[in-house]
Amino acid sequence: MPAITPHVPPQSAQPQPASRHVTATIVLACVGVFVSYLPVVGVSVALPVIQQALDASTAGLQWITDAFILPTAALLLTCGMVGDLYGRKKTWLAGLCLFCLGCLVCLTADGVVQVCVGQALAGVGTAALLPSTLALISDVCPDRHKRARVIALWTASLGLGLTLGPLINGVIVEHASWRWVFLPSLVIGVITAVVGAVVLSESRAERERHLDIPGQLLAIVAITGLVYGVIEGGSIGWGSAEVVIAFLVAAVGLPAFVLVELRSPCPMLDVRLFTSPAFSGAALVMALTLFAQVGLVFALSEYFGLVHHASTWDIGVRLVAINGFTVVLGPLVGRLMNRTSPGLLLVIGLVVSGIGALCVNLFHASTGTGQAALVIGVLGIGIALAMAPITTIAMNSLPHRLAGTAGAAHSALRQIGGALGPAVFGVILTNRTLAALPGHLARSGLSPADRGQVGGLVSDVGIQAGAFLHLQTPEATGRALSAYGASFTDALHTCALVGGIGMLAAAVIALVLIGVGTPSKYATGGTAEAVPHPAEAAGAATGGEPG
Repeated sequence: MPAITPHVPPQSAQPQPASRHVTATIVLACVGVFVSYLPVVGVSVALPVIQQALDASTAGLQWITDAFILPTAALLLTCGMVGDLYGRKKTWLAGLCLFCLGCLVCLTADGVVQVCVGQALAGVGTAALLPSTLALISDVCPDRHKRARVIALWTASLGLGLTLGPLINGVIVEHASWRWVFLPSLVIGVITAVVGAVVLSESRAERERHLDIPGQLLAIVAITGLVYGVIEGGSIGWGSAEVVIAFLVAAVGLPAFVLVELRSPCPMLDVRLFTSPAFSGAALVMALTLFAQVGLVFALSEYFGLVHHASTWDIGVRLVAINGFTVVLGPLVGRLMNRTSPGLLLVIGLVVSGIGALCVNLFHASTGTGQAALVIGVLGIGIALAMAPITTIAMNSLPHRLAGTAGAAHSALRQIGGALGPAVFGVILTNRTLAALPGHLARSGLSPADRGQVGGLVSDVGIQAGAFLHLQTPEATGRALSAYGASFTDALHTCALVGGIGMLAAAVIALVLIGVGTPSKYATGGTAEAVPHPAEAAGAATGGEPG
């Protein structure tokens, strides 16, 4: 029998799991990411109703969103390591249970603090779900072509959760208390956990790993300090002591995290993974894209609710295209990635979404639904073309044996960008609206007393004042609302400019670091599996395991 040449066997020669098990694992992984993202935008579109019911401030509303995203971002890498160490199935199940517990806490909430606690628990659960779903997929799909198609399906499932969340919650809020918006996620999560406990098989990393406690603590400190500083800076002032301290903590925590990870024998995130240009490019692009996307969803939800006075259902319908096209075009994008370069699709998608974001500058206080749908549709198509390629490039830019690490790091950057989006865009909306309001009030024809009353209300309440503007006469109220709507629209234009520039900057980064050439270096295998990655070489030299 002829000797086998010493190179990695073709993907087709590797042991393949049973097809029934593969299908079940893929379905449950997709349902897991679907249920974890179902309340993300759904809660955002319900914020105006929650604000009125709980008398929440603008900063409070931002914390309701970021209470979910912050623990997700801070704990993703550790949860990925826990899955490799103790089992991906156990981590997936634990994540679903924590997510369901968080939904239950929100379902019984009677104040902003309890909603934030529930969101935080759900965020911890999501931190366990995201890397475990990608690791489960990678385990049953070693072939890179099939993995690209399945990742496109995974991305479409994520988009489906983001799409259906606002629509389902819109119906609920129209007919019941806002608290019931958390019930669908709770029910689906419980059913999925029961099925997964029976159907899924356990898998672990091939090599020994250890928890990186110092790295985890520093990651939590740095991420929390940054987001806290951004949110509170827009609320209590950028020069306040606690905001300055928060930014200092973040500024010290980040380099300390990098230093600790470089010296750790088993780092949570080995920064040497970023020596891969494609992986680094995908990470930066993901962070920028989610920053712009989630930030724009937050800003547009507030615009439709406070300026157009749309119901939660109407807001969900108007925003459905932002994530809906990811679902509709998911199968097509999956096929295109195997026929052309994922980098090319990524750059095209980012340019289209950047143009769509900049076109939001065409909105005014009385923009019709048709024009808004057209612009949001362009933005959604661009996002649909970009999302699956980003994840595929990140997962395939490193050797298959580092897929768990790649998935966790990629998801962490996704959540960090998503956390900063509402924080930064919320600050822009508040500050720009307050800055533009005096000029619009001066041209409104209101009396000095009425102008003072409106200005004082907006200063005290924030951008949510649009829901409470009532003056002595209907004519005065109409003029006040017009001035407020014009001021808020000016703020939305600034958000659109920031989001559009962010998307286009991501396109430039993708063009430089990833490129638009042949997909061989990150989509077809090539020699990546046979060549040790620098992080693996460093891990071997120290007796540890790359993060």
